[in-house]
Amino acid sequence: MGRPNPTRRALARGVAQGSAGLALLSLGARPALAGTGVPEAALLLAPGPEDGPSARFAHEAAAALARGLVQAAALRVTVLGGPDGVTAANRFAASTPADGRALLLLPGLAALAHLLGDSRARFEPRHWPAVCGSLQAVALAGRGALADAAPLRLALPAPGVPEAAGLLALDLIGRRTVPVFAASPEAAVAGGAADAMVLAGPALARAGTLGLTPWFSFDGSAGARDPAMPELPCLADVLHDPPQNELVEAARAAAAALRTRALLVLPSLTSANAVALWRGAAQRWAEGEVAAPDPGTRRVGAAEAAATLATLCPSPAVALAYREWVLRRLSWRAG
Repeated sequence: MGRPNPTRRALARGVAQGSAGLALLSLGARPALAGTGVPEAALLLAPGPEDGPSARFAHEAAAALARGLVQAAALRVTVLGGPDGVTAANRFAASTPADGRALLLLPGLAALAHLLGDSRARFEPRHWPAVCGSLQAVALAGRGALADAAPLRLALPAPGVPEAAGLLALDLIGRRTVPVFAASPEAAVAGGAADAMVLAGPALARAGTLGLTPWFSFDGSAGARDPAMPELPCLADVLHDPPQNELVEAARAAAAALRTRALLVLPSLTSANAVALWRGAAQRWAEGEVAAPDPGTRRVGAAEAAATLATLCPSPAVALAYREWVLRRLSWRAG
């Protein structure tokens, strides 16, 4: 008896992945524009779907970066895989020449999969040079005061999500907290089933209508307050005597996965000249931008994008500590 025919969806997926791989490999035949070091053509690999926020940002970034190079070049977008970005990152890691002719739009969820030890994440992002990015503010908000002694019910959509950083942060602070899993954390809070939740980007503006007060934002690796909410204490502020252990960095890493809408990165071992070319293009994009970014987000340059990537990808000891905490606290491990 013969093997069954592949489904139409499997065939389409195979064609899409094969096309992306061929596009990446074919870039090796494209010469640089004479005397500039700028490639005549380059590729930006982005997570799907085609009409999703990552793909839209990728097309916007591709047009702006191509214009911002010292000599204009074509930067084509190829969309691959789902919104978590794991498929696109795997393809980028496996097929990309380190010659400055291919970039990846890396969402925070792909880095979270790597942090959690998801077996699908077959890439190592720690040494990918960051070009620029798009971040959103993230805060933990609840009813009453953070210092209240009553047990707190924290709404979470699932165990293996970046919002779990809120539960870890509350554990570190010492506030007794019970996770409440709900498909819609906002609905759980509005219905009285939960007292607190993690809010990000535009959702932060709805805290008041939910009866919540923002308690603290999630800081980056340097422990500084979020520039979008300088008046709000950050995690480093509420940890009055921050324990110097891996779980503090793990909370920052998980929260950074929610803060990070997109980072544009180059392959490891890309030459310093090529990195400088793309970072210069990103700087010219920022300087010439007229339209405001999406509500609740802000564009960041190479320095902050690189710092964010470092926060997203902590040491193996921190990653192990976070996986053990998720297993112990939420009885969950990545597949």
